[in-house]
Amino acid sequence: MVLGFFLGRRKSIKDICWKFMDLLLSKRVLLIVTGGVAAYKSPEIVRKLRSAGAEVRVAMTSAAREFVTELTFQAVSGKEVYTSLFLGEADSGMGHIELARWSDAIVVAPASADFISQLVAGRAGDLASTICLATSSKILIAPAMNQQMWKSPATQENIRNLKDRGFLFHGPLSGDQACGEVGPGRMAEPDSFAGVVAEMFKTNYLSGLKILITAGPTHEPIDPVRYIANRSSGLMGYSIAAAALEMNANVTLVSGPTNLPPPSGAKVIQVSTAQEMYEATLKEMDMGQDIFIGAAAVADYTPEKPSKHKIKKRENRLSMAMVANPDILLAVSKLANRPFVVGFAAETDNLEENALAKLNKKGLDMIAANLVGKSDRGFSSEDNELIVLSGQEKNHIRKSPKPKVARSLLQLIAEKHSRCHT
Repeated sequence: MVLGFFLGRRKSIKDICWKFMDLLLSKRVLLIVTGGVAAYKSPEIVRKLRSAGAEVRVAMTSAAREFVTELTFQAVSGKEVYTSLFLGEADSGMGHIELARWSDAIVVAPASADFISQLVAGRAGDLASTICLATSSKILIAPAMNQQMWKSPATQENIRNLKDRGFLFHGPLSGDQACGEVGPGRMAEPDSFAGVVAEMFKTNYLSGLKILITAGPTHEPIDPVRYIANRSSGLMGYSIAAAALEMNANVTLVSGPTNLPPPSGAKVIQVSTAQEMYEATLKEMDMGQDIFIGAAAVADYTPEKPSKHKIKKRENRLSMAMVANPDILLAVSKLANRPFVVGFAAETDNLEENALAKLNKKGLDMIAANLVGKSDRGFSSEDNELIVLSGQEKNHIRKSPKPKVARSLLQLIAEKHSRCHT
């Protein structure tokens, strides 16, 4: 999915989309469309967000369906359109809770006065309002209504209430309205949404800090044709790098072989073997780093004497001496000027027990443990779930898309690093 969007860039994309392309690459945006004449602009919002790299799903209220059809949104999003709490979920596997968890950001455009009042009241009477109540993602409201409705003291009080709760607003604009009146209440133009949504992901949690991240597998050569590797796609480490850039960090990514586009703004060092990753990591450490995150799935062993020529199949069995690769996490942890060190533990069983042992054995500041060997999370999956251990603290990051897991993990790292350096 990520690679497909990267290869899908075209020169015809407008400058604003180029500017925010990498920030929206692989982001999951849920567009909620409520009732109002401005709903005719919403399909263009979908198109602009997708052109900027986002994956977009659409949920519609019953009133929105009076203005624009589901088929229109299905055509521009390439995805099923969601309209009910109770219909279609069995087939799609994407109910209101799943949609709330799936989204990295939620955009309500247009947001009618009625829907805004529902959000203030905390109602969960339909799919759209329930999603907003069930999500932990940021919500962007794009109001669209008659100018007198916008000026109403009740509406203005509702806006202040939602802003106090952390809701974000985009617009409205002033101008001619469908009702024939002139004034504030026009929905913001579709061209502006890619940039505004991209800004939703930016924070200063790691502002100015230097972060080194390892990602992906390593390839240990057997001969010029074959190598030993694992199932890591590198998506978790790349997601952490992208999230760190959103948090205003200076990011260096040491990556094993992957099919992922490098995150724009990061210093990327491509390596193949564990030895190369070890050397590149320690070289970067000499330049000073504040945080090290070892998300790479480094091969523990490598062939002692790789063949210089392709090994021909002659016997039913092949024996090969293996030697241990250098321990990158341990080496970084033992540095005299060591940074804040975060490791990963990919386990098939006894998750917390094995992760805690690794944390203590290698002297780490924090470890993120995840189960692998399951098709719905970990290696070769777009989702992950983590148990994060640090000292006596334990945090659970529930199963979510890896970009969302990465942001949650980095928030924990930022908080812990801040406490350790104040």
